Amino acid sequence: MRYLIVLMMTGLFAANGAIAQESVLIYPGEIPGSKPVPADFKELSETGKDGIIRVSKVSVPTMKVFLPAKGTGAAVIICPGGGYGILAINHEGDLVAQRFNEIGVAAFVLKYRLPDDAIMADKSFGPLQDAQQAMYLLRRDAAKYGIDPSKIGIMGFSAGGHLASTLTVHYKDVKIENKEGLSLRPDFSMLIYPVISLLESPHTGSAKNLTGPEASYAQKEYFSNERHVDAQTPATFLVHANDDTSVPVENSLSFNRAMVKAGNKVELHAYQAGGHGFGLNNKTTTDQWFDRLVNWMKANKII
Repeated sequence: MRYLIVLMMTGLFAANGAIAQESVLIYPGEIPGSKPVPADFKELSETGKDGIIRVSKVSVPTMKVFLPAKGTGAAVIICPGGGYGILAINHEGDLVAQRFNEIGVAAFVLKYRLPDDAIMADKSFGPLQDAQQAMYLLRRDAAKYGIDPSKIGIMGFSAGGHLASTLTVHYKDVKIENKEGLSLRPDFSMLIYPVISLLESPHTGSAKNLTGPEASYAQKEYFSNERHVDAQTPATFLVHANDDTSVPVENSLSFNRAMVKAGNKVELHAYQAGGHGFGLNNKTTTDQWFDRLVNWMKANKII
């Protein structure tokens, strides 16, 4: 029963322009690649002193829907970060979705499965399956949400940026049921202090959680997304801080270089400071990267 698509109305957001929220179970049947969930494996949600809600042990992926009062037709799937160990679900999810609603963009916060051998046959592909399924649902149900199926992008923060960039380059490697043959290619990609590579300047925590400590070179190469950029890779917007000691800025630089080499549209904003995990607000500068993002979306006729 829990695998049926369920809509749960959870609130109104007059202040930020959203009409309503709803949480959707993204798989109508069995979850691909899943194993029976142990009885003691229960999803946890904890709020830290910093106000960040951290969700862990996700076994049933969902998508929280934020629809603007007046939409532009554009939509974005948001993948919160957390090293593939937790999801900073409000800091890099809900709050960002609300900002998108303010500019008329529909936003869908993906609570994707976190890699775990206890619940997945191959934990490295669980998150990618969920991102592909979210894209599939939005393309299939675009009319339902009042969105343009040719203006659906993906965004990710940190490890969520790795997931977003994985879909960005591996959208043809379909790992879900897609009887209609719908395109799973994002129309644009937004990567915020992303993990990009498992081979060059990797974030070891994300790599270990995703592929395990004994990952083969082939696994690491597959998930080193800068190596899989080609001429069809969608336009990408990147944000990073040069003093990020958790996920080195080289991750964004390498993706930017690959995009330029392939002749693709790409824009990179590298701040002199800000560290890692600043969400919407880099406190070291008065500049707002989201404003730069809006300009980029307008320049690329997304909005």
